[in-house]
Amino acid sequence: MITEQIRARLKEQILDWYEHNPKRTYISIAPKDIKLVADYLFKELGLRFATASGQDTPSGLEILYHFSFDKEGVVVSLRVLLKDKNNPQIDSLATLFPAAEWIEREMWELLGINFVGHPNLTRLLLAEEWPEGKYPLRHEHSEEEGHGHTH
Repeated sequence: MITEQIRARLKEQILDWYEHNPKRTYISIAPKDIKLVADYLFKELGLRFATASGQDTPSGLEILYHFSFDKEGVVVSLRVLLKDKNNPQIDSLATLFPAAEWIEREMWELLGINFVGHPNLTRLLLAEEWPEGKYPLRHEHSEEEGHGHTH
């Protein structure tokens, strides 16, 4: 099983391991390790980068990077938490595989995550007149508006 190889090789980087079922595994890693881990999955093990998704959670902005090992029908998702919502940033994976380019642009635009090293962080979905610094997928709480964060 591909997951056993991943677990053995990345024991230093794995913060948490959750096997939803035999075909679906979630691996939590630190943001600083994203390039190393993604490079290993993609180049060394031959997993295909399917997509990524981001969400605003109470503890930070979370990104899930979904990789598919088509031979076994296994999906491995890397879970990364960016705790600093005021300055969320992570290395871009677009330099490893161009397939990450558009989804990173989408998360930059909709969640305000800065993908360091991305070749073209420009708007993809929002209208030109959309206000700078407003992110549609962020949870804005009215009691926090104008008062900084209340966490």
